[in-house]
Amino acid sequence: MKNIKVYLTSRNSEDLLTKKQDLQFQTGSPLEKSDIVIDPEKTYQEIIGFGGAFTEATAYTLSQVTADKRQEVIESYFNQDTGLGYTIGRVHIHSCDFALGNYTYVEDYDENLDTFDISRDHKWVIPLLKDAEKEKGGQIKLVASPWSPPAWMKTNNEMNHGGKLLQQYMDTWSRYYTKFIATYEKEGFPIWAITVQNEPEAVQTWDSCIYTGEEERDFIKNYLGPQMHRAGYENVKILIWDHNRDVIVDRAKAVFEDPEASKYVWGTGFHWYVSEEFENVGKVHDLYPDKHLLFTEGCQEGGVKLGEWFTGERYGRNMIGDLNNWTEGYIDWNMVLNEEGGPNHVNNLCDAPIIADTKTNEIHYNSSFYYIGHFSKFIRPGAKRIGLEVANENLQSTAFMNRDDSISIVIMNETDQIESFTIEYKNEYFSTQLPPHSIATYLFES
Repeated sequence: MKNIKVYLTSRNSEDLLTKKQDLQFQTGSPLEKSDIVIDPEKTYQEIIGFGGAFTEATAYTLSQVTADKRQEVIESYFNQDTGLGYTIGRVHIHSCDFALGNYTYVEDYDENLDTFDISRDHKWVIPLLKDAEKEKGGQIKLVASPWSPPAWMKTNNEMNHGGKLLQQYMDTWSRYYTKFIATYEKEGFPIWAITVQNEPEAVQTWDSCIYTGEEERDFIKNYLGPQMHRAGYENVKILIWDHNRDVIVDRAKAVFEDPEASKYVWGTGFHWYVSEEFENVGKVHDLYPDKHLLFTEGCQEGGVKLGEWFTGERYGRNMIGDLNNWTEGYIDWNMVLNEEGGPNHVNNLCDAPIIADTKTNEIHYNSSFYYIGHFSKFIRPGAKRIGLEVANENLQSTAFMNRDDSISIVIMNETDQIESFTIEYKNEYFSTQLPPHSIATYLFES
């Protein structure tokens, strides 16, 4: 009989990604219909990985605590054995809201980009990237996103408050992406993918720029796509949208229905704000099965929520919902923020899985850190989602087969009561239960 390893995180207990006593499969079928039935013959998407964003705010905050605390955080995220095993990440192309201020890499009106200089990134972001890769023991797949072109390229002549990219600078702006890719590559950080624009439908008080679906389509078709090919970066993946699920289908249609634009685009990036319409993510896959889906940002808004449990459950619920709708990877937003939920240059304070108190030098791990770990530690790059039927409506679940043929099932109980259930796999089964407000990962050899 096969053993099942169990890892549990549960509210009002000491269990935080805690290894529990092994369970054992019983042969045959249970007397009653199983609550969860796993079908390894049905396979779906392959996982790229899990990770977080290397924002200037995160990197700066970690420079404000002692070296041992900074290293503790890096190990907590990137160690493949003792940490969450992160393998992918996101970087911002010059400033975003979680930077210390608006900045670009070029001097004003330098259309040739002769003054392009990423020396600011060498202060905090690049040292963090280097140390993260050292801890991981290899390269991190990086997705790069711009929040706004430089002010002089825009209709409103500022980086904040939306505005649009001026027609006369579309070629310059497309070359800005490839200049960034080339510069990061020289530093030893090849860029795996880019998104066209962070949140292109949101006029924000911080760095932002608006594109309609047609404008994003035409910028890719006429400028960005051809420029990526001319510069020799046709293998760097381009993602559209990079915004919420609510109108993701409309944006995908606007771009993918145009063959000339579509040929340059690998897939769609998306965020979790506004709605939890996971089915919209699945609709994009159903309409365009040759395209890919990547979750590129999500966080708890409204400042630090130290010790709260709903934040972890939000991660668990969203990750299960998106993974069950063909999402291939998950990138959290800021990996670390300070005691206020910043720094953020327009005071758009948020929460993060790890809060570093720069005044007391304490590191706080939120429930979200542990909930993410139930996926990232046990669903490894190359894992494939497998068939799963869940009859108990109080349980949320997803299942994957790793490259080593181990099977990982994540099950979450958001209710106020204990949930007992039976899991069936081939001609074997086991019965167990989950405490209220808990999440567990069950790992066994197939």
